[in-house]
Amino acid sequence: MRHFVIVGLLVITATLLAYLGLGVVGLLPEQASAQAVTIDWLFNLEIIVLSFLFSLITVPLLYSLVVFRKREGDETDAVHIEGNTRLEITWTVIPLVIVIAFSYLGALNLGEVRRVDPQALDVKVVGFQWGWSFSYPEYGLKSLSELYLPVNRQVLLKMESRDVIHSFYVPEFRMKQDLVPGQITELRVTPVEPGWYTLACAELCGQDHAAMRAPVVVVSREEFEAWIEQKQSEAAEASLSGPSADRGEEIYRQYCKACHSLDGSNGTGPTWRGLIGEKVRLDNGATLIGDEAYIRRSIMEPNAQVVEDFNPNVMPVFGLDELQIEDVIEFIKTLQ
Repeated sequence: MRHFVIVGLLVITATLLAYLGLGVVGLLPEQASAQAVTIDWLFNLEIIVLSFLFSLITVPLLYSLVVFRKREGDETDAVHIEGNTRLEITWTVIPLVIVIAFSYLGALNLGEVRRVDPQALDVKVVGFQWGWSFSYPEYGLKSLSELYLPVNRQVLLKMESRDVIHSFYVPEFRMKQDLVPGQITELRVTPVEPGWYTLACAELCGQDHAAMRAPVVVVSREEFEAWIEQKQSEAAEASLSGPSADRGEEIYRQYCKACHSLDGSNGTGPTWRGLIGEKVRLDNGATLIGDEAYIRRSIMEPNAQVVEDFNPNVMPVFGLDELQIEDVIEFIKTLQ
C-alpha cells in the first residue's frame, strides 16, 4: 500500500509539472477570435488529460526501475503474475469513457464555433497556386490581395480553389478549412482583437506552398468602413483613368508571378518579356501574333490557346474583369 500512495502522489506532482511546463512553453499564439476561446478551452482540457496519462505511464515505470531493481547478491526469482482481470477491464473502460466524453464535448464545441450570425459579413476567398484573392460582394469590391475584417463582427468566408486543394489557416483564429476545386466551402470567424495577422496555406500545394501567404488586418468598425470607402473610390478612379501598367504589375505579382517570368526565361508558363508583337506557336501547330486579343483570350480561356511545349489545364481562370485585363496588357507592353 505504501508504494501505491507514493506512486499516486508522484503521479499528481508530475501531472502538475507537465501541465505547467507546457503552459510556460506557450503552445498556442494569442486568441484573436471568439471561436479561439471555445477551441482553446477544449484544447486545455485535453492537455490536462494528456499530462495525467503521460505521468501515469512514466512515473510507475521509473519508480519500478529504481525501487524494485535487482539488488546485488539477490538471486531469487520474481513473483510470477498470470494477469489481473479487474485491472484489464479498468484500463479498457476508463479510456473508452474518456474518448466518448471528448467526442461529446467536441460535438458541442463544433456547434459553438459554427454558430450562425444572420448579420455576418460575406467575404469570398479564392486560393490559387500560390496566392489568395478576396472579394466583398456586399460592397462591390473584388480581387483584393489583403483581407480586411471588422472587429467583433462574424465573417462568413465562402472559399473556392482555382487549381488544387489549399487550406485557409490563421493560427490566431484557430480555424482551418480546406479549399476544394469545384466546391465552395465555408468558414465562420469572429475577430475580437485588432491587429495584423498572416493567412497561410496549410495544405501542401506545390512548389511555392511556403510563400502562399496574405495579410489579414482586423480593425475597428469605423476603420473598416473607411477602408471600404477608400477601395471603392480607388476602383471608381481606375475605371475612369483607363489602363494602368502599375496596376497591371500589381495584378502580375498577385496572380501571375509564380508561373510567368519577366526576364525571358520560361517557367510553368511562357515568359511575358517580348510577348507583344512576337509570333506565338501553339501546341496544335498554329501560329499567332502576341497581340491584345491573344492575351485577353489567354486570360479568359487559358486552354483555348496553349503554347507549344507547355501543358494544358495548368493555368486557372482567375476571373479578372475587363479593366484588370487591360491593366495586365498595359503592363506587358512595357516588357519589350
